[in-house]
Amino acid sequence: MKRVWIGWGLCGLVIAFLLLDAVMKVIAPSFVLEAGQSIGFPGVAMNRGLGLLLLACTLLYIAPRTSVLGAILVTAYLGGAVATHVRLGHPLFSHVLFGVYVGILMWGGLVLRLPPLLTILPYATARTPR
Repeated sequence: MKRVWIGWGLCGLVIAFLLLDAVMKVIAPSFVLEAGQSIGFPGVAMNRGLGLLLLACTLLYIAPRTSVLGAILVTAYLGGAVATHVRLGHPLFSHVLFGVYVGILMWGGLVLRLPPLLTILPYATARTPR
């Protein structure tokens, strides 16, 4: 039971971050637009589109029945963020890997909530040699 609560706590942190990021992209204040332009995403339409995409993926992640699909889609979204920071030559641990950190927390929380996921994830359980 403690494992499930820790999983929900991790998921809650990730959900709060993703919702904040999505909403900020949708409402598009000037500092968000400037940050988007600095990494090659010009204009309100592109920011809003990315925000709506992230919002849809996050809502799928929040719903228990579609949480695995949502996690897969958010992972893809975060992969795009990682690729963008690599392309721009940003610092590794603070910028490039930030999406990886979020993804690890997201999947870690999901696995703690849904232990049967361990059976399909490679290297997630100890294997005995034959």
